[in-house]
Amino acid sequence: MAMAAYVKLILGSVAFSIFWVLAVFPTVPLLPIGRAAGSLLGGILMVIFQILTVDQAYQAIDLSILVLLFGTMVVSGYLERADAFKYLGKLLTWKSKGAKDLICRICLISAISSALFTNDTSCMVLTEFVLKIARQNNLPPQPFLLALASSANIGSTATPIGNPQNLVIATQSGVSFGEFLVGILPATVLGLVCNALLLIFMYGDLLSVKKGQQDSTVAFNGDGVDHQFSPATMSHVETTNVDSVHHHESLRNRVNSKQAMGAAEVPWSLNGAYWDHRNQKLWKSCVYIVVVGMLVSLLMGFNMSGTAITAALALMILDFKDAVPCLEKVSYSLLIFFCGMFVTVQGFNKTGIPSALWELMEPYAKIDEISGIAVLALVILVLSNLVSNVPTVLLLGARMAASAALISTAYEKKAWLILAWVSTVAGNLSLLGSAANLIVCEQASRVPDLGYTLTFWNHLKFGVPSTLLVTAIGLLLLKS
Repeated sequence: MAMAAYVKLILGSVAFSIFWVLAVFPTVPLLPIGRAAGSLLGGILMVIFQILTVDQAYQAIDLSILVLLFGTMVVSGYLERADAFKYLGKLLTWKSKGAKDLICRICLISAISSALFTNDTSCMVLTEFVLKIARQNNLPPQPFLLALASSANIGSTATPIGNPQNLVIATQSGVSFGEFLVGILPATVLGLVCNALLLIFMYGDLLSVKKGQQDSTVAFNGDGVDHQFSPATMSHVETTNVDSVHHHESLRNRVNSKQAMGAAEVPWSLNGAYWDHRNQKLWKSCVYIVVVGMLVSLLMGFNMSGTAITAALALMILDFKDAVPCLEKVSYSLLIFFCGMFVTVQGFNKTGIPSALWELMEPYAKIDEISGIAVLALVILVLSNLVSNVPTVLLLGARMAASAALISTAYEKKAWLILAWVSTVAGNLSLLGSAANLIVCEQASRVPDLGYTLTFWNHLKFGVPSTLLVTAIGLLLLKS
């Protein structure tokens, strides 16, 4: 792509820089408007500076990705209502054999739930439960919270619906759900094992704390830990969504109360407030059947966005009541962020800067050479932590694929898988590298009477070796 006019190059860089600052530092003192508004600002500036026309800005927005995100968020909301995460949480303590066993269980359950329901959702609903389990057993929360966050990121690499950047890659690359899963699953499994072993190695002394060495203030119920899950609001990029949890919960309760009052005169109504225990079990079973059907359809190669929105609609119909409470749990700020980001990245591409930088790097980043893969991985790792993983995917994806296709079509698929693997695992490097990390940190600090602050440096001490080790091992196992 030829370099744009000098003035447009400068203006386009300014617009992208504003987007980057607000994406990485959403509460920067000079303009504390948050990531979603910052993304929109970047996109609007690209139009105002005439880097893009209005029509080009609209064309830059990928509706299929937005529909897929929306559908998976709605499905996750219904899964939470069907107690799917509660049952996963109970598996953590069932016949547990000690702290190290608990670490391994957290890693496994966090990874599986993230692959199926996205990493941010898993962290949102499991953080409080994991923290209470640690307190219940008089164990330090730090290694357990690190296990939850890091395993959520690693586990989410396995499927196209595990995280936002995978959604983008699956949509742009044309790699099917099944091909994606088969190609990256071995790396995910071994990476997860290495991550768990590293946790046990680094925090072995802390995990050996005897009962009574810490104060335990956990409340118990008949099942063990008193778990009060937060709503599965998707906050992939807008961590301030955590503040709206209580608002959503109270609003949902008010809506349900009004519906129950409206149905009082119709005792045989299918309204959920009047379902007996058997009907509640039937409804939950229907939710699980729909979700399994969605996963099977994805594995069979059906259109991902169409499958996700169909499953979401089916769950709304089966619920047989106003869907507004569930729709309110969708993170619309995330969808807005994606819209602005698509426009901003497209405008930055039009300046010619990304293409010029890629032309300089391409001779050293051949995907058929070990040194080339190492260079690619390093660039993705650095960019993912500087500009975030989704913009990195948008900037590098098509260029990496085109370069790999010149060597072989098989290498084209491998290029996409490398991008998915490294850009996601890169989120474990620092506390700011992934929204899942921030969700765990925020949620843990807000638990009444049990709050724990996971600091940047405590995360970094584990994040750096974990990221480098898991990334390297995974690159050896990716299948083209």
